[in-house]
Amino acid sequence: MFAACPTSPAASTHSSNTCIHCELRPLRQFCNLDIDALNDFDAIGVSASLQRGVKLFEEQCQSNGVFVICHGRVKLSCTSKQGKTLILRIALPGDVLGLGAVMSGSRYEVTAETIEPCRVRIIRREAFLPFLTRHSQASIHAAQSISRDYMAAFVDVRRLALSDTAAGRLAGILLDWGGAANRERDHGQMRFTMGLTHEELANLTGISRETVTRMLGRFKREKLIQVRGVSVLILDPAKLELLAA
Repeated sequence: MFAACPTSPAASTHSSNTCIHCELRPLRQFCNLDIDALNDFDAIGVSASLQRGVKLFEEQCQSNGVFVICHGRVKLSCTSKQGKTLILRIALPGDVLGLGAVMSGSRYEVTAETIEPCRVRIIRREAFLPFLTRHSQASIHAAQSISRDYMAAFVDVRRLALSDTAAGRLAGILLDWGGAANRERDHGQMRFTMGLTHEELANLTGISRETVTRMLGRFKREKLIQVRGVSVLILDPAKLELLAA
């Protein structure tokens, strides 16, 4: 049912102290460590530059490390025995992937695949767990990251189960991505790159591909969003929020 488990992503990797000099670190909960923990964190990991479509890990493979997203977005999905794939969510910069599986010593619950060029920090399990033992701050941040994932799952279920309209579900997703990009770039605009096809958006929101296409067309006509190629600019966040409520 599943492809062979990769040992590491096929990409150029290099050791570097990028975390210490990262200007965005204060915005990211897990990476915002004190200097001693940060130096240790840099020493045990490597950075990898990945192209679109690279799998960081696959579901049901034994966990061997965690992946901290520095830049870019990663699609998290799972697959049934019949081969049907469900997109669970899109992980954003600052997210720590594989954390629960590594800490519990279990298999990865999902497949993680880049949907655009990404840079990630990779830390092997045998180095990561002692790192948490040495630094209580990092342990707290890890617990907070797991808690955030737990709460995000509730938000996603609520959106799918309780949103009355397809427009509301899609509006919520666009606002999530636009808000994340705005925090990342601090340009005062909710602009982001659409990394998913209409089919994948439909999978994520639980609506049909035709409905996704129709709703995006409606949002453009009503001047709620502007689309140029894969670039999406949210023009009226307040109205989208009313739809998503």
